[in-house]
Amino acid sequence: MDGKKEIEERGGNRKGGAGEWKSVIIALIAGITAIVCVVIFSGSIVDYKKTSGAGGLTATGSASLDFESDLVVWRGSFSAYGTTPKEAYAIIKKDAEVVRQYLLENGVAEDELVFSSVDISQRYRTEYDENGNYIRDYPDGYDLYQSLSVTSEDIDKVENISRDITKLIESGVEFVSNSPEYYCTKLDEVKLELIEKATDNAKQRIDIMAAGTGSRTGALLSANLGVFQITAKNSGSGEYSYDGAFDTSSRYKTAMITVRLNYAAE
Repeated sequence: MDGKKEIEERGGNRKGGAGEWKSVIIALIAGITAIVCVVIFSGSIVDYKKTSGAGGLTATGSASLDFESDLVVWRGSFSAYGTTPKEAYAIIKKDAEVVRQYLLENGVAEDELVFSSVDISQRYRTEYDENGNYIRDYPDGYDLYQSLSVTSEDIDKVENISRDITKLIESGVEFVSNSPEYYCTKLDEVKLELIEKATDNAKQRIDIMAAGTGSRTGALLSANLGVFQITAKNSGSGEYSYDGAFDTSSRYKTAMITVRLNYAAE
């Protein structure tokens, strides 16, 4: 019996030894795994610093371009008064024909001229007593309004017409002339050219920064386009707007755009 017990005790010691070895192996594996994770994580941090916006090179490029508008829109309006709608309409119809003939005689083509519909409103007169107290409002005739627009590529012609409406006024037409509005039909081409120039300008600045810091530019991380600013020529940056400016009051304009680039530094 004592011999059997001794054998069992020895067997138990062997089992205990195997368990200890198993624990050591598990600990070693865990340690190696932790080291590998640290190496991978450290490499990720380094790579992040190389490629993140915070550790990269950022510059904003700009470009501007002067251009002349190639389309003009001129608007005007006139009005007439009559004691009845019929009378007022007859007057404004006659005035519209005077305006039409005047514009055609000055070189405006039929397809460049558009008349709006006629607006009508009733006029009222207020009656007061001898003490200045309000008595009532009563109808006192009708006012009619009509507007027109001239759209043309012949800017000089339209400018001259808009500045000289003396003949219309002398004819008895109550005409009001608005300032011409100037547009560019090739604005998309202007914008594309500006984007290309502003992007080149930003990249040149990035390259200069990289050379000055002894680094190299890596991958492009981001590119942001600013808003277009179209202002009157020589008007200065005071005309710029947060949402972008679009001037229509000047024949000669300046367009401007910014591009912001962010490159990784290596």
